[in-house]
Amino acid sequence: MTFLKAKIHLLLVVVLMVFSCKHNTSKEKAIEQKPNLLFIFADQYRQASLGFLKEDPVYTPNIDQLAKEGVFFSEAVANNPLCSPYRAMLMTGRYSLSTGVVENCNSQRTALGNYLKKSEVCISDVLVDNGYSAGYVGKWHLDGPEPTPPDVKRVWDTWCPPDRRHGFSFWYAYGTHNRHNDPYYWTTDGGEEDKVYPKKWSAEHEADVIIDYLDNTENQRKSKEPFALFWSINPPHTPFKQVPERYQKRYEGLDYKEVLNRPNVQFKDNYELKRGDHGVEKRLNEAKDYFASVNGVDDQIGRVIKKLKEKGLYENTIIVFSADHGEMLGSQGLMHKNVWFKEAYRIPLIVHYPKKIKPKTEDLLISVPDNMPTLLGLMNLKTEIPKKVEGVDYSDVFFDKEVIRPEKQLYFAGKSFASKGDARGFRTKEYTYAVVKHENGNKFHYLYHDAEDPYQMTNIWGKNAELDQKMETELAELLTSMNDPW
Repeated sequence: MTFLKAKIHLLLVVVLMVFSCKHNTSKEKAIEQKPNLLFIFADQYRQASLGFLKEDPVYTPNIDQLAKEGVFFSEAVANNPLCSPYRAMLMTGRYSLSTGVVENCNSQRTALGNYLKKSEVCISDVLVDNGYSAGYVGKWHLDGPEPTPPDVKRVWDTWCPPDRRHGFSFWYAYGTHNRHNDPYYWTTDGGEEDKVYPKKWSAEHEADVIIDYLDNTENQRKSKEPFALFWSINPPHTPFKQVPERYQKRYEGLDYKEVLNRPNVQFKDNYELKRGDHGVEKRLNEAKDYFASVNGVDDQIGRVIKKLKEKGLYENTIIVFSADHGEMLGSQGLMHKNVWFKEAYRIPLIVHYPKKIKPKTEDLLISVPDNMPTLLGLMNLKTEIPKKVEGVDYSDVFFDKEVIRPEKQLYFAGKSFASKGDARGFRTKEYTYAVVKHENGNKFHYLYHDAEDPYQMTNIWGKNAELDQKMETELAELLTSMNDPW
């Protein structure tokens, strides 16, 4: 080898070694890099409206892709299928009786402690303490407006001051309102009087805000910290009609009865059931608008995912899609939520993180309080799970490790503490059982053999005394274990 060739050879070896060292260093940094979190939950979005399940007539290609690449929890439920109780459970990892948020927050329940307390340790608090920049966009509905007496019209919405935001340093939210086409928001640095009115469909505007957050052109987040962003989308919550016309076009020419394809749909109000929202005869003709809203929500999620990819953030971001409860939409002759039937009780839950977890459908009986510890476990923060958390860290299921699988999921529906009328129950892989107790002490039992009657069309309570007794005993044991005096 000539001197020149030897010199070139040596130079190549050095270059390769340097490149290799840099490559390995970048690999090590990638391994050490904390994942971002984008937790998306749409209000009143039932599990049947996931397009890939081919149940409701919806078009959700972006959510479908998340499920195809992620883990779909097919048995997820909203234990207390109502906005505020779900949110409190999600944030704290604790059940409704423990948080005190047993019903939706409004001014007539504030004096009863029905709001998220400053003393609670939320998932956002934990993440901020561990180096995350946390943001919240959309509907909050966890604060108690100033109390009003029973004879005064109740107040629903209220400003959330910075000291009650549980670590969220970016804030673009409202308490609660149903102004989808004309929403307003409070911002990070704005005061109570400083509302922003964007004059745009809420889901679309919030997607704009999140895209700007990801671009970070105005330092909405600390660029050197991973982010944890929670996005609460109000549609497809009522009023269903408040949805852009471009999404309604998919259902032009169809009668609303044609899109309601579930065999348990009734077009008359069912007053035989002792719990649930009526209004089928007045509002069920808006079913097409509900599905149009679902399509619109998916479209806006797609815009945010596109931006994550453009920014190179997609691979290292855990994307969760879920909902606070479902929507009956005429099933069983009921509308809306707060009942044990699948349409209201079962919710979407998809966890997307292809960088670390393989796609699958997981039939774990997961409950809302399990979300917080499970996500913290997935984010390598197992040791940071607060001791007061009542949910279980099931993050091992992502890696096909053995976990102790629960046999039941609690169903809880409470009125405020001043009232004795409420409901309790549970769900197993085979049965759904619920008891409604009225203020006069009367009890009404509902038992469905889901394995044989998937649309819960036949109440079998009273058909098998031994089975009835088993259900009553198991419910009593479950509630006793949770210190529920019901």
